[in-house]
Amino acid sequence: MSRSLSPTRRAATPAAESSIRSRPGAPLLTSPALDYAYDGSFEGLLSVLFSIYDRKAAPNTIQPIGAVQGGLFVQPVEVDTNEATAARVWDGLLRYMDQEARTRLFHAFLSEQPDREMLIFRYADLAMRSGRDISENYTDDNVRRVQRLAQQMYREKHRMEAFVRFEKTTDGLFHATIDPDFDVLPLIAPHFTKRYADQRWLIFDKRRRYGLYYDLTRTDVVEFETSAPQRSTAVSATVLDEREPLFKLLWQSYFDHVNIPERKNMKLHRRHIPLRYWRYLSEKQPREQRFEPIRNKRPVQPGGPALGEAAAEGE
Repeated sequence: MSRSLSPTRRAATPAAESSIRSRPGAPLLTSPALDYAYDGSFEGLLSVLFSIYDRKAAPNTIQPIGAVQGGLFVQPVEVDTNEATAARVWDGLLRYMDQEARTRLFHAFLSEQPDREMLIFRYADLAMRSGRDISENYTDDNVRRVQRLAQQMYREKHRMEAFVRFEKTTDGLFHATIDPDFDVLPLIAPHFTKRYADQRWLIFDKRRRYGLYYDLTRTDVVEFETSAPQRSTAVSATVLDEREPLFKLLWQSYFDHVNIPERKNMKLHRRHIPLRYWRYLSEKQPREQRFEPIRNKRPVQPGGPALGEAAAEGE
């Protein structure tokens, strides 16, 4: 399965964006319905959408090749991924929906829902046949589901951008391992590329066995092939920078000292930082050193001088 950081390699042209005003009708699907199979990539799914209207045959199912369950009398049509065709379909969708609605289809694909392919087809087909914007037609179940999945993807993207913590290795690489509910790596790539442009980093999704690698020039998708499943993907202590435990201790100490125990509200805290994200956060790990409050501040006596005045008198 090929992966990319964007749904197509070329951006939509201004002509495609302006053509939303002209809405040619979609071809009628008059041929017998077929089962379609593709390589599992988003470009592959866009190629399937092109094949559906080229053959004028609606889909019974659309499945990745590895998940196809063929029968004795039913053989799926395997559609090869064609990047030029995929880009053509991606641009063509702007005739029937705006850019934000089109992006939600990509987010629905990254959600990894079992029926995501058919959901995207039904949404696109409805948009092409409606002759109007359907993004707010919440009476339709497909529109509601795409909108809901897009919202879930946005929340997961935002939390990953906030909660990812890096560890520095001996060769200067900053490494982070994540396990998000959805495939959000393509969505968080721009954020980390911009924010950490001066250091090499790798973010690895252990559930999907691929990651993002930034080499100070560009961010690429990297995949890891293993013959046997691994129980842990944590970085070995032998390859971590010798100062990494100190960085962790300093961060925990900073967190402890800025915390205000009297304002502790764990219910609100868990709402903003759900428990499943705590494994990424250094401040949520067991303390290697007991917390001691700061003792270098003298209390101010009632009617006495302020701290700044007291310091000046001491000098």
